[in-house]
Amino acid sequence: MLVILGMVTFLDRINISVAGSSIMADLGLSPMEWGWVQSAFILSYGLMQIPMGALGDKYGHRSVLAVIVLWWSLFTAFTGMAGGLASLLVIRFMFGIGEAGSSPCSTGVISRWFKKTEVGKAQGYVWAASRMGGALTPFVVIPMMAWVGWRSAFYLLGAVGVVWAVVWYLWYRNPKTAASDDSQASSVTAQIQDVQPPTTQSLWRTLLHAPQFWIICGMYFFYAFGSWFFFSWFPTFMELGRGFEKSELTYAVAVPFVMSMIGNISGGYLTDKLSAKYGLKVGRKAIGTVSLTVSAVCMFLAAFIPGKMAVFIFLSLCFGIFDLMLPSAWALCIDLGKQHAGTISGAMNTAGNLGGFCCGILFGQLVQSSGNYNLPLYMIAAMLLISAFLFSLINPTKQIIK
Repeated sequence: MLVILGMVTFLDRINISVAGSSIMADLGLSPMEWGWVQSAFILSYGLMQIPMGALGDKYGHRSVLAVIVLWWSLFTAFTGMAGGLASLLVIRFMFGIGEAGSSPCSTGVISRWFKKTEVGKAQGYVWAASRMGGALTPFVVIPMMAWVGWRSAFYLLGAVGVVWAVVWYLWYRNPKTAASDDSQASSVTAQIQDVQPPTTQSLWRTLLHAPQFWIICGMYFFYAFGSWFFFSWFPTFMELGRGFEKSELTYAVAVPFVMSMIGNISGGYLTDKLSAKYGLKVGRKAIGTVSLTVSAVCMFLAAFIPGKMAVFIFLSLCFGIFDLMLPSAWALCIDLGKQHAGTISGAMNTAGNLGGFCCGILFGQLVQSSGNYNLPLYMIAAMLLISAFLFSLINPTKQIIK
């Protein structure tokens, strides 16, 4: 169910980018206005990560996930009803509030149902599914738009999430409820609930005074600075910066997402196997540090070497390699936060979305001021190196919350 949710999350997130030209033409939106529409989602998505993660931790992920998926699915459908800029801004902002809870609440579910030796693998599959959703989006949305138009396409996409929410609520049970029917759930629940949980005030006091908490947030800020390039500017860069035709963009966009999917699955297996054999410092920290460093080199080469094929290869490698670290990063939230993994992962993802917001703005400003689409890639390569350095400072054996 979490794998399916990962696909739905990114399908609903990226569909508006694929339909962007049709929406702009139909509603008479300028490129600047369209930029505000995109930013409205990033703003609410980033701001609500921590509250949504905390809600899942406090009230249980059965009801919270069902409600937030139903929420954003309704606003996916409402996108098809937009009549202009104002309504579209409100819809996208409200849509982002719901999607903000997907990753931290999924992490909370994994922390409660999977053994410590399996959480990286579980995270790898969920994140790989999200990338697969991104890869499939142009193949799903473009034919759907040709068949029923962009407005009806959003109605149909919204219905998919509604079905998921209903099935999840009817089927899923929190570990406490299901413990008598599932010995593994009972064992895992006993492990994570053997201490008295801190109050909300003492929890945040502990987090804000923990250096590792800030290092994790900083690491993810600079990582997401790179990943959001692929979610926002990547198609435009390939078309205007390297001369790809529109007919070539479908596969040029899909292949890097497939590479990311492979990276997430591989990274999930690697982090669990290496952690079991050599300890968390190797299984979590080494994978994160090395993959981010290598991906920075690939990003630099993509900017430095001219030509269409070279940039396609190096950017595909970059996306796949730096997402090797993604399961490790989210598994760290479980290692260090235990039953409060949703809160910590929400804070980490908030920092990441702030990085993505900055990337979108700075990328455009650099291109406008220099006329050079390659220049921002050097900036992103530097950000990935900073993320690698910060990852090397994390001690995954030292819990933030005990």
